[in-house]
Amino acid sequence: MPPILLLLLVTLGGCDSQEEAGPGLKRANPATEYCLALGGILDLATRANGETGICTLPDGEKIEEWQLYRRDHKLS
Repeated sequence: MPPILLLLLVTLGGCDSQEEAGPGLKRANPATEYCLALGGILDLATRANGETGICTLPDGEKIEEWQLYRRDHKLS
């Protein structure tokens, strides 16, 4: 193989356009963030279909985190 072709292949091999998301790039759950922003405390409850987040609001109300988020963020 000619040296120039080998150099070209090595150079282009380093031009991989795929980026891997590192552990610090995870997106936060908006329902969890909303619960905490309201001053709520989040507890995880295990149910038959998996885990769900229960938000306990400062007034003592307990509500599933996504139910709370949808209740307060209705689409027009």
